Amino acid sequence: MSTRTPGPAQAPETTRIHNIGYRSYDGPRLGRSSARRALFSQSLRGAYGLGRSAKSKVLPMLLFAVMCVPALIIVAVAVVTKSSKLSIEYTQYAVFLQMVIGIYVASQAPQSVSRDLRFRTVPLYFARPIERVDYVLAKYGAMASALFILTASPLLILWIGSLLAKMDFADQTQMFGQGLASVALLSLLFGGIGLVMAALTPRRGFGVAAVIATLVITYGAVSTLQGIAYGTDNVEAVKWIGLFSPITLIVGVQSAFLGAPTSFPGGEDAAPGTGAGVVYLLVVLALIAGSYGVLMRRYRKVGL
Repeated sequence: MSTRTPGPAQAPETTRIHNIGYRSYDGPRLGRSSARRALFSQSLRGAYGLGRSAKSKVLPMLLFAVMCVPALIIVAVAVVTKSSKLSIEYTQYAVFLQMVIGIYVASQAPQSVSRDLRFRTVPLYFARPIERVDYVLAKYGAMASALFILTASPLLILWIGSLLAKMDFADQTQMFGQGLASVALLSLLFGGIGLVMAALTPRRGFGVAAVIATLVITYGAVSTLQGIAYGTDNVEAVKWIGLFSPITLIVGVQSAFLGAPTSFPGGEDAAPGTGAGVVYLLVVLALIAGSYGVLMRRYRKVGL
């Protein structure tokens, strides 16, 4: 009797192999720095609604216009009247329009981080090569840059307008530089605080309320207390009360070091001197560093 070695099993006639187009990637691997830059660029564009729906562009672009229109009016008046100086200091502009800045931070900081928390997409960012520090740096840098664009653009309009009105170039350029230094510090401070408040909750509405309470309500409370202190002839207390609100911290720093007029009750008598100005500056830097530290701590646990 002969034996037959069994051959390979025959595949059923219904078996098919489909090529659905997947292929390996043979290009360069760009690494962490490229991923960080891409996240920064996407977050910065998103802060003005770019790359998003038309509805998402309305509020940030409207706030940007609101920031710039007063500068255009001031410039137009200066050119027409041939004025020798602008009707507002560069360092005062952001302080006068702080409400607009606060609304911008309250609307865009939660957009930047709260949606990632709400839809649990944060762990996807932390897949290789990006790490938590890259995410925090990209988000913080994008928020601060968006704020700097918002606050520096009207100052640029004022500077160009001053040159068109044939004001002194050296004086205007120096004051323009002081204004840029002031809004750069403001952007880092407000951006950090806004992101910390927004990152505490995945709910955007709560994030908006927390940012407004921190940036706007604290200013109202501090201004009220400063008014009471000045009204009771306690002028010395006015400068120290200013340490408890983000915008008054900026006012104190620029009054002490940038030659800016103060908006504190009592005027120059209540303005921080060099000693108090150092305290103001240290508090601002501590808040900026603290905001970064809190964000790093937050993203060590979130989404894991």
